[in-house]
Amino acid sequence: MSSGSQFHRLFFALWPDDALRHSIDEAAARLERELAPGGRRLNAARYHMTLQFLGDFDSLPPALLCGAYAAAALVRVPPFEMDLDCAGSFRGSNVWWLGPAATPAALQQLWDSLGTALRQRDVPMRPAPAFSPHLTIQRNVRRHIPATPIAPLTWPAHDFVLIDSQSGQPYRIIERWPLQQ
Repeated sequence: MSSGSQFHRLFFALWPDDALRHSIDEAAARLERELAPGGRRLNAARYHMTLQFLGDFDSLPPALLCGAYAAAALVRVPPFEMDLDCAGSFRGSNVWWLGPAATPAALQQLWDSLGTALRQRDVPMRPAPAFSPHLTIQRNVRRHIPATPIAPLTWPAHDFVLIDSQSGQPYRIIERWPLQQ
């Protein structure tokens, strides 16, 4: 990637519907009022849960997109529900997040299946040592919090998406795949 360019950040994610997005934003505002982390709350339109990160690119590589589409089409995980029932921050990180207190088996299966399919299709991705499902709600915090229970927000996961992120632009969903057996 060349320096100073407007790059594309590509990643697969779970994308909340508008009602859940609103509930997440209300929970984030409540945490901000109660715990005063400093920093800035994310725009609700940017809420997502990253599944697999493909990387940063000067332009959208057609071969990579073709491989990513083919890999996503291989994923067979049934729809599931999970609860965002925990808030926290990662050690050494300046973000606050919401996530499940325990990773649901179907969510772990989705992460594993998508990673396997991407490797089978030789799609480069930024490896993650383990899956820590979370949805970032606050950046540049000055105060960290341990995992803290919150009132559960139920997330019905029916599909997953490939997102193109460009600095200063709204996220663009490139494609969507239904969860299915």
